[in-house]
Amino acid sequence: MTAQNVGFIGLGDIGKPMATRLISEAFKLHVYDLLQPVVDELVEQGAEACQSVAEVAAQCMHIGICVRDDRQVEALLYGAEGILANAANGTVIAVHSTVTQSKLLQWAEDAHHSGLYLLDAPITGGARRAADGTLCYMVGGDEAVIDRCRSIFATSAEKVVHAGDLGAGIALKLCNNFIQYAEFVAMAEATRLAEASGLSVDVLREVGLSNGVINEQMHLFVSGRNNLALSCSEEQMADIFGPLGALGQKDLQCVLDSAGDHGIALPTAEFLRERIVDVFLARDESRPAVK
Repeated sequence: MTAQNVGFIGLGDIGKPMATRLISEAFKLHVYDLLQPVVDELVEQGAEACQSVAEVAAQCMHIGICVRDDRQVEALLYGAEGILANAANGTVIAVHSTVTQSKLLQWAEDAHHSGLYLLDAPITGGARRAADGTLCYMVGGDEAVIDRCRSIFATSAEKVVHAGDLGAGIALKLCNNFIQYAEFVAMAEATRLAEASGLSVDVLREVGLSNGVINEQMHLFVSGRNNLALSCSEEQMADIFGPLGALGQKDLQCVLDSAGDHGIALPTAEFLRERIVDVFLARDESRPAVK
């Protein structure tokens, strides 16, 4: 059986393990990233390095994109060296990034005019589950096109949810992220209240896990952050958690942008956008107040 040429662009914390799991007899993986050491690492495991986005597009009928935001996705799609100008007719572009729904729909329309298929296929589960192959994919698009991708998604997915038409996958991802960040903030502040009331955080965890209010991911995040906050300076906390806080703020801005496109107000999301960085950095909850 001839191996299918698959491209993957964006080898960050989640993209790298997703791409790594594609290295197999079934797929010939072509990778591109601005960080050459990460590319070299995958080449050592059997991937083929591409020197440009255009090279990936010219060689692959399926291209996964896992970069940070709208701007970075657009930089890959458009221009003389972009995917839209260089991919063969019928190529599928799977956008795994957390982006705004309106942009996703525009990219899909432009891809269609270029003879290509673009799907929204964001994921949830984090780097560990990407490495384990137990991510959850939330996919929007035509069933027949999604079926072409299932064997590729299956390399890193425990579950693939067909959310609906184009844009439904990213809408589901944004709703999921909104809930998750709200849970993080509530867990952080409830932990602070428990400690101030003389309760053991373990007791809060025991009850929360038993009734489903707390999940293990929430507990591990808050307890790990609290423990680090006791021994780390604010600068060290910023180095460790700052990128996660900035990512949370970006994701919540995507939530708000999409809400605005639909003409609805999300006051809690607005609050979370302003609060989430402080929560990741353990400001006001885990660090004793400076008098």
